[in-house]
Amino acid sequence: MPTPNDKEPLRITAEDLAGVIVPVEGPGPAAAPGDAPTAKSYGSINDAADKAPVVADEKGSFLLQGWVYLGAAGLLGAMLGWGLCEPGFLDGNATRWGNLMMIPAIITFMCMGFGVSESIAERSLVKALLRGVLALPLGIILGFIFELVANLIYNLGLAICSQMGVVSYRNPAAWIARGIAWAVFGAAGGTIYGIVGQSFKKAKYGVIGGLLGAGVGGTIFDPIAMATKGGAPSRAVGFALVGIATGIAMGLVENALKDRWLYVTSGPLAGKQFILYKQLSTIGSMQQSDIYLFKDPSILPQHAVVAVSGSRVQLKALGATYVGGNPVSTRVLQDGDLLQIGRYAFRYKERHRT
Repeated sequence: MPTPNDKEPLRITAEDLAGVIVPVEGPGPAAAPGDAPTAKSYGSINDAADKAPVVADEKGSFLLQGWVYLGAAGLLGAMLGWGLCEPGFLDGNATRWGNLMMIPAIITFMCMGFGVSESIAERSLVKALLRGVLALPLGIILGFIFELVANLIYNLGLAICSQMGVVSYRNPAAWIARGIAWAVFGAAGGTIYGIVGQSFKKAKYGVIGGLLGAGVGGTIFDPIAMATKGGAPSRAVGFALVGIATGIAMGLVENALKDRWLYVTSGPLAGKQFILYKQLSTIGSMQQSDIYLFKDPSILPQHAVVAVSGSRVQLKALGATYVGGNPVSTRVLQDGDLLQIGRYAFRYKERHRT
């Protein structure tokens, strides 16, 4: 028989059980009006890791197109070489140091411009400096060598024109002879472009574009000289067009012949394309990276690597990287894949050959 000191037994009624809420995984039926309020859901521990950052496509910058910055580099290089040597240049048959140095100087500074322009466009000043240090002496050497070769070709062309009865520089045959000879200057620029980019294929595309661009520029040089009555203005305009035509042609040829590339759809480099020339291309916040990503503290110095082996292109992630919205550590890339690293997004593209 219970005493007054005994505690009251715990009683659970049907009403108490009805008020207990048991969490259930997965979607459940929608709560009806008047039902008891449900507990807040804060997600699972894996939600943050599985969720890709939302990165919207951005309009690409016109200035990050290859033919634009290479054209600008050719123009500035040609103008710098001309500007330094024009004070020492004499018209007619007289010769001063400017006459001897102008063409090599123009070739040198064009080569240097092509070598550093891509790094400047990518805002990698360290890489631009390293490439400039390499491009300058190579440009000087190739400047004199390629001028010698161009003069031999030009004199041969004039001799052929003379045999054909051409005796005036106003004859288009003479213009073509100069264009063929000066195409050699563009080949020098394309060679340097490939050397500093550490890619034979890049050099090949650069040489093809350089030959075409400088050939066109050289062909219109004499007509420009006639239109401007000769002298310094004609040389300034003529060499400017040679430089810009060479750079634009290099960029257009490279774009037309590329086979695998990453196109930046979001981030500070939106509109830039990174052609995958090398077997291993590094991606990270270190300026020497092949794909330098800046203004994002979440990106590691070496964040990812893209390896090209035959027809296989594999991404290896060392930091948080997403493909198609899903986190990856390794991934064989397929045409159209969307990569996300921090605030940057890339579309992987392949050229399908028939």
